[in-house]
Amino acid sequence: MRLMRIGEPGHERPVLAAADGTRHYDLRGVTADIDGAFLAELTRDPSVVPDPSALPETGIEGERIGAPVARPSAVLCIGQNYAAHAAESGAEPPEWPILFYKSPNTVVGPYDEVFIPRGSRTTDWEVELAVVIGRRARYLDSPDDALAHIAGYTIANDVSERTYQREESGGQWSKGKSCETFNPLGPVLVTPDEVPDPQDLALRSWVNGEPRQDSNTSDMIFSVAHLVHHLSQYLVLEPGDVINTGTPQGVAMSGRFPYLAAGDVMELEIAGLGRQRSPLRAAPSS
Repeated sequence: MRLMRIGEPGHERPVLAAADGTRHYDLRGVTADIDGAFLAELTRDPSVVPDPSALPETGIEGERIGAPVARPSAVLCIGQNYAAHAAESGAEPPEWPILFYKSPNTVVGPYDEVFIPRGSRTTDWEVELAVVIGRRARYLDSPDDALAHIAGYTIANDVSERTYQREESGGQWSKGKSCETFNPLGPVLVTPDEVPDPQDLALRSWVNGEPRQDSNTSDMIFSVAHLVHHLSQYLVLEPGDVINTGTPQGVAMSGRFPYLAAGDVMELEIAGLGRQRSPLRAAPSS
């Protein structure tokens, strides 16, 4: 199934989308929101969402599409998880997954504006497969156990300010990752039954209509299952948590493309998960 949140920030309503995107169904009789509690229930028992024929149809035309997950308690990110991206960053492929955090309040909708931080000249884009946790995961025995703990998949843009990340970081990356609006998410959360192989998804990005990234999740160094298992050895993954699984080559940090500026438009796409479009503008003064 394909889950969405529709409405203005703080007032989104849960919606079930038809596979072809032509019809939408109101889920407010099932849950107040698509949050950790609902995703835990859904992962235990997918039948909590009835057949669309039992749900009222709703229109969404002209309405804002919000992030498909409400209030994640954590946004965990994996760095340099594609070998070609590690190379363009000037690094060897990592031996262990590189973990950093983004503030959860960076999460915005897939068509919301993204703010260029004050004085920034090195704001960058990163298309990523995002994994949303549906079952509490701690000390999983093996990667084979990991996929059963996933509620679904969506698109994330791990927007980054490279000067904050690399030169003003003191060795940690989160300064360059946690600026406001720096994690567009969505448009839909697609449950695992519709994503038979998360390691075979084409992902692409564009800036102002010009191609930037073009790769496949098969090129990940650490697979989705490996990441969920690995992270569960160091922390507790809770329902609703988001894992950004890394970006492929083709970012501005490579030196092949200019960094982002106000007025630019980022577009991201992952096969089967939809497409997002984020216009950029200068961060407001207040």
